[in-house]
Amino acid sequence: MKKRILVCMVFVILLGGCWDNKDINHRALPIAMGISYQQGNYEVFLDIPTVSDKNEGIQVISAKGDTISAAVNKISMNMESQVDLLHLKVLIVDKAFATLGLSEITASTIRSRHISPKTMFVICDEPLDQFFKGINNMKNGDGKEIYDFFQKNSGWNPEIAHTPVWKVFRSIHSYTNDVVLPIIKSGESTAIQSMGSGILRNGKMVSRLSNEQTLLYNVFDGNSLDGKIEVMGKATVQIVSSRIHNESKFVNNQPVLNSTLHLKVIIMDVIGVPSIEVIKTELQTLLRRILDQIFKKMERANADIFGIGQHYREDLPRTELAEWRTKYLPQAKINLEVKTTIRNTGNLKLK
Repeated sequence: MKKRILVCMVFVILLGGCWDNKDINHRALPIAMGISYQQGNYEVFLDIPTVSDKNEGIQVISAKGDTISAAVNKISMNMESQVDLLHLKVLIVDKAFATLGLSEITASTIRSRHISPKTMFVICDEPLDQFFKGINNMKNGDGKEIYDFFQKNSGWNPEIAHTPVWKVFRSIHSYTNDVVLPIIKSGESTAIQSMGSGILRNGKMVSRLSNEQTLLYNVFDGNSLDGKIEVMGKATVQIVSSRIHNESKFVNNQPVLNSTLHLKVIIMDVIGVPSIEVIKTELQTLLRRILDQIFKKMERANADIFGIGQHYREDLPRTELAEWRTKYLPQAKINLEVKTTIRNTGNLKLK
């Protein structure tokens, strides 16, 4: 009798496991979701790996609706699998949508909990139908390039901004902290091409940074490991580590920030036989020039992507913090000093 009961229990467990596996196999797990918005109508694109014996290929499915949920429901209704967005890795919006504003979609994403807050937020520099058609061309790879492109242990590069959904949500509700989003498009010789990054203020794209400026933004933000910089045609250096020390104060009601950027680099190659001191001097001059360009863009756009206002939160009441972007940021004075340590030169012979 006991053996019969035990056999029945094992059978039930195995049967339950089969149903669980069947449930998993009948779920569509998109890698990326694209969203465009035109004249009150949303169009959603889902990049879904196809399930086959070889487990290769990507299927792009799209639908339109009055809301994002309505468009996703249409896709799910017409598929044999249930759409599960919890494992989504990349959320892409077109440039027009980013310029119009991402506050509503970001709040909806956080509130619904159907999409992970860690999902990457990305701006596309071309129509989404053209983008998905381009990246899923079989000659470009297996269709998973959009996922690998933003993974730090795979294809991510320090010239690419790295901003998850939760950071965008935080910036929208912050007086003193804005963000940048990577801008991409389908490439010609590669599946994806980086087009720099977009500066977001209160969830709206108000300006852009080049790839070179994005690298320096990442350096300033402490997220620049292995970034390579061309130094005035004299050398190529690779950043090994970076840290920044800030001292903030008010002088005659003007915010003043004294920043010291410490870099450790290695020299990859050189042109001619420049001295180490020349390379260090040229590198510091180059970094200051590019960072000054970024600061000027911030001031014109009233967007605090470096979170400079965070250093003055204890000095200003909440009512004044609400005016940080428009009243204080344009007149902020930033004194930047760059200190470079060349850790080694490999086999290069330098003066």
